[in-house]
Amino acid sequence: MGLNRLLLANLRKEYSEHVLIESQAARNPINQFEKWLLDAVHSKLREPHAMCLATVGKDKQPSARMVLLKEFSSRGFTFASSYRSQKALQLKQNSAAAIVFYWADLERQIRIEGSIQKTSRIESRKLFSARPNGSQLAAVASRQSSTIESRAELENNYHKLKLIFDGKPIPPPTDWGGYRLVPKRIEFWQGRKNRLHDRLLYSKNRQGRWTISRLAP
Repeated sequence: MGLNRLLLANLRKEYSEHVLIESQAARNPINQFEKWLLDAVHSKLREPHAMCLATVGKDKQPSARMVLLKEFSSRGFTFASSYRSQKALQLKQNSAAAIVFYWADLERQIRIEGSIQKTSRIESRKLFSARPNGSQLAAVASRQSSTIESRAELENNYHKLKLIFDGKPIPPPTDWGGYRLVPKRIEFWQGRKNRLHDRLLYSKNRQGRWTISRLAP
């Protein structure tokens, strides 16, 4: 155990690349998110749109997984999923959720909390049509989160569907679609020297306007 602590301590990194101060931050968190996401894209980070989604069902057991951001706007942050998955079941039981973006190379993290709602069927179809052909087939072939006998079973389902839909449009599964997290709180975290990090929290007031406050690190 002592060796483990030593190894972990040696992984400690000093943050010193960027700052986050109120005078430079956007007044609207969506604009600030767009700025940071563009920074991550221009820095050529791998999958900068990857985010950790945390949900909690009626059993109060938290569950988290990585998903990909598909769209974002003033309405919220959109991702796609099977409506039969574990997260779908938890979101049906409890719409409260949180997502986290972490870009280690930029020493940045964004935490977003709010409630989840399904996108419209039209929006879901657009999300499905934007997927590569192979990913569309996978969404049809796999009943996400269900127990399967083997990898071979999954691949057999995929290849059968590939033959059926050869050269044909693939209809989106009726149990697949988009979710949108409507934010209530968005926190931007910027690593700083000596662990005196910058944390700016955007919160919605009763009038639906965003207010900014600084949190202690």
